[in-house]
Amino acid sequence: MSRIVERFKQLKPTGRKAFIPYITAGDPDLATTEQILVALAEAGADVIELGVPFSDPMADGPVIQRASERALQNPIGIADILPLVARFREKFDVPVMLFTYFNPLLQFAGEKMGEALKNAGVDGVLITDLIPEEADAFVGQMRSSGIDTIFLVAPTSTDERIKMITEYASGFIYVVARTGVTGMRDQMSTDVKSIVERVRRHTDLPIAVGFGISTHEHVNDVWSYADGAVVGSRLVLEIEKSLGSPALVENVAKLTKQLIDG
Repeated sequence: MSRIVERFKQLKPTGRKAFIPYITAGDPDLATTEQILVALAEAGADVIELGVPFSDPMADGPVIQRASERALQNPIGIADILPLVARFREKFDVPVMLFTYFNPLLQFAGEKMGEALKNAGVDGVLITDLIPEEADAFVGQMRSSGIDTIFLVAPTSTDERIKMITEYASGFIYVVARTGVTGMRDQMSTDVKSIVERVRRHTDLPIAVGFGISTHEHVNDVWSYADGAVVGSRLVLEIEKSLGSPALVENVAKLTKQLIDG
């Protein structure tokens, strides 16, 4: 049983739902990222999404695009990120998943990527530009290494498409709250609950909702019908606002607690 599966299993009888923060690795630098990982774990994160900076982030809105640009001002890739995860894993059992595009993984390890990820303590991978029709080899390799493969379900996904996605997914299903790229919104879409209900007809996997969640009220709303809430752009914006401040990590930790507890 993976750490991701175990965490959702632990939460279920308590009635609590998962809080899943996202940050971009290397923003503003790898040393600070490592400190933020610790702060997120201590603030109550249940699963942490660690974004791999990429030069052409098609699914990311302006806030996360700027974070990738800042990270890429220094040479950074999977090979630089995995040692950071390994050091984090020595002290914390909080699951860590990579949020990435396929190209960085292929450039890093090719056919041995599953083994490399597992050895570093990575628990899951979400590849935004990998479609199920082309995922057989990748999913097979990840499964053999004990790495969960998380896939996105969009508001436009048909029931047939959802069924296909659930056959390739493990760990949890990531439901995108709206069409388009990542980013903060004042209000959550009223259609998200119905999408989650449609996904539940096809799988027993936990379901997390992301894209546009930026307040404690949003998190609470998602928790009322899904198993987890993902917050990315709001936390990344806090990092951006705190650049150059000695309180950067503390500010991210405070915001995380506010998003969880109100």
